[in-house]
Amino acid sequence: MAQRLTVVQMLPALESGGVEKGTLEVGKYLVDHGHRSIVISAGGRLVAQLEREGSEHVAWPVGAKRLSTLRYIWKVRDFLAREQPDILHLRSRLPAWIGYRAWKGLPPERRPHLVTTVHGPYTPGRYSSVMVHGERVIAISDMIRAYILKNYPWVDPDIVRVIPRGVDPQAYPHGYQPPAEWLANWRAQYPGLAGKYVITLPGRLTRWKGQEDFIRIIAGLKKRGLSVHGVLVGDAHPRKQYYADELRAQASAAGLEADITFTGHRSDVKEIMAVSNVVLSLSLDPEAFGRVSLEALTLGVPVAAYDHGGVAEQLAAVFPEGRIPVGDTQAAVEKLARWLIQPPVVPTTHPFTLERMLRSTLETYFELANG
Repeated sequence: MAQRLTVVQMLPALESGGVEKGTLEVGKYLVDHGHRSIVISAGGRLVAQLEREGSEHVAWPVGAKRLSTLRYIWKVRDFLAREQPDILHLRSRLPAWIGYRAWKGLPPERRPHLVTTVHGPYTPGRYSSVMVHGERVIAISDMIRAYILKNYPWVDPDIVRVIPRGVDPQAYPHGYQPPAEWLANWRAQYPGLAGKYVITLPGRLTRWKGQEDFIRIIAGLKKRGLSVHGVLVGDAHPRKQYYADELRAQASAAGLEADITFTGHRSDVKEIMAVSNVVLSLSLDPEAFGRVSLEALTLGVPVAAYDHGGVAEQLAAVFPEGRIPVGDTQAAVEKLARWLIQPPVVPTTHPFTLERMLRSTLETYFELANG
């Protein structure tokens, strides 16, 4: 086997989310390939899985927004000096500042190699600039690479590595059908969907995710006399429940109470997408990547999406017919009306796989470790 690496990843916590999921995926991949994986975070519900898959966890609240967090600069520095990892991988801004200051405080010959991942278009400025201080900077899409080079023109383009997020096709098999028991429960819970062309928009209920455009699209299809049903999967933030009420009022005002289902938070989004005829992505601001749209495409479910950000990159590579001009709900109505009559076919494979993402990440580590 090639040289055995020790990799330390830092992030705020391990509760849920895309950054957290990626951290676990990289940790497992490292261990499965004979390397040592350490994660520093405040902990959370995913720690048990992380440790079960062979990574070590150091429970330090390096993402807590309080002055006392600064003491972890010295703790992390001592930890790095003692463990002598090959790679320090920073994944979020406040932990990145703690890790970066700890790293800078070591003699150059004793520092691990520094990798950062830019997961989104952070507000440009000094606070966010820490995310581009790595010896290698991973951008999760071409959109994020462009954001880095535009807002931080001093960054050498040659150190930026575009490594798109990936989906495991074994976890999201093309043509997947949920178990019979799940289907029976779903049909019993939502009998109004039976025999309808089901259009689903997964995502937290928040203004930029495009649920208001979704309501307009369903209304446009119903005006054409088409037998469609809209499903909004997700809930509002506890402090923003008023927005969920606003959306329900809009659906009611459009006469769509029987035609749009609000499911609230669900942990079975994969199954819901699998029984949908089409999945929409209507984010008004460009998504840095857009994991849900890729999961739907991997399942073989057609995706219609606003043509910007990371989702546009996916559609260009996998399913170009799904592109919609941003904000053009009428174009969406016309596209979905055509698809209802003649369903499009989604390719069975695509390049955005989890294996490719993990292999590219490990190659980036070795590129540094081998000088």
